[in-house]
Amino acid sequence: MAPQRQHDPTLPPPWQALLDPPTGLLYYWNPETNHTQYERPEGFLPVAPGPPEAGSLGFNGGCDQGGFGMGGNGVPNTYGGNAPVMGGAQRPGEMSVAEYRAKHDMTVMGDSVPDPFQSFESVGFPPDIMDEINRAGFSEPTPIQAQSWSVAMMGRDVVAIAKTGSGKTCGYLLPGLLHINATRKDPRAGPTILILAPTRELAVQIKEEADKFGRSSGIRNTCVYGGAPKGPQLRDIGMGVQIVIATPGRLNDFLESGQIRLHQVSYLVLDEADRMLDMGFEPQIQKIVAQIPRQRQTLFYSATWPREVKNIASQFVVNQTVHVFIGGVDDRLVANKAITQNVEIVNPMDKVNRVIQILRSQPPGSKIIIFCSTKRMCDQLSGRIRDFGAAAIHGDKGQSERDWVLRNFRDGRTPVMVATDVAARGLDIPNVAGG
Repeated sequence: MAPQRQHDPTLPPPWQALLDPPTGLLYYWNPETNHTQYERPEGFLPVAPGPPEAGSLGFNGGCDQGGFGMGGNGVPNTYGGNAPVMGGAQRPGEMSVAEYRAKHDMTVMGDSVPDPFQSFESVGFPPDIMDEINRAGFSEPTPIQAQSWSVAMMGRDVVAIAKTGSGKTCGYLLPGLLHINATRKDPRAGPTILILAPTRELAVQIKEEADKFGRSSGIRNTCVYGGAPKGPQLRDIGMGVQIVIATPGRLNDFLESGQIRLHQVSYLVLDEADRMLDMGFEPQIQKIVAQIPRQRQTLFYSATWPREVKNIASQFVVNQTVHVFIGGVDDRLVANKAITQNVEIVNPMDKVNRVIQILRSQPPGSKIIIFCSTKRMCDQLSGRIRDFGAAAIHGDKGQSERDWVLRNFRDGRTPVMVATDVAARGLDIPNVAGG
């Protein structure tokens, strides 16, 4: 199929934007020199927003599911929906961009950063995704979602630094679903999206969100992680899935044995990247990314921004990258300001009795997470407080038992979960009273 010319008045003459239909990639051609390249030519200057021409894809229009379009402000609208706006334009009923970013302690870095989407309606999600958003009862995007969506929907790379529980999963997942619809690759040849996560629990949680938002549009996914049989995972891959959610170890095993191909991946996500580095996954991540085409979109999410994370991010995110920081630019893990923390200095011999006193002071059935520094302590404490409906979770537990503990804790059947740091990051467990 011949390349399709894309109208883009913001390109410096004589450059033209072309879409390659088989791959869904946008590239640029200079007809005077016959030179082509994937990087956007220098000299891009965003034009001021204006009303769309008759018959064009304007700000409120969007584009066909399988195509690429331009918003009325001349910004490439890669995935459909509404075109992101740049330059601080204020929609009716919304704060100015400066006020919004200041309110949410948001810092952005990058060239021509688009404005955040302050409402779901302004994004232009298709009806099936909006139905799921409304069903979940969400009133507005979280700050990391608002800014991530506007950048990702332009096809640009994202580095997002925000605390656990800030809505990062939907921040990368929903633009990813639009990316799948826009590129329309054959899933039997390999996935379009790869999401890397540090733990099995987080990978399973991401899968649940992918199931929920992708179900109505027929977007299939599978979860690839150790501690579970390989057979069902390989069967899903063989039948064809658009999304693979994986821990680095098991995915690297499949790559080395030739049981999965990543040559179609054009949307790569690293979730809780700092945690993956802490767990020693960098060699596996490097091997995995080496198998993915360089012409891709990469979204990099982390709770902290130390030197090691910066170094690996600089290797992977190179496509007109926008950095988004929620809560300040900090090298360290910052405490969640939405949580009240009380510190008590207790004699080690009195710790268990004090834990029991705290549990007795809570209303019956309150969800409580207790973190321990070692697996042995985790097992011992959960045994001592079994009468409160406690169960333990840590890395030495089998996958089926870990799944059982998490499921029962979410459902409230075992209201007290005693855990090591395997449950400290990335998991979304609502209505937890204390920890």
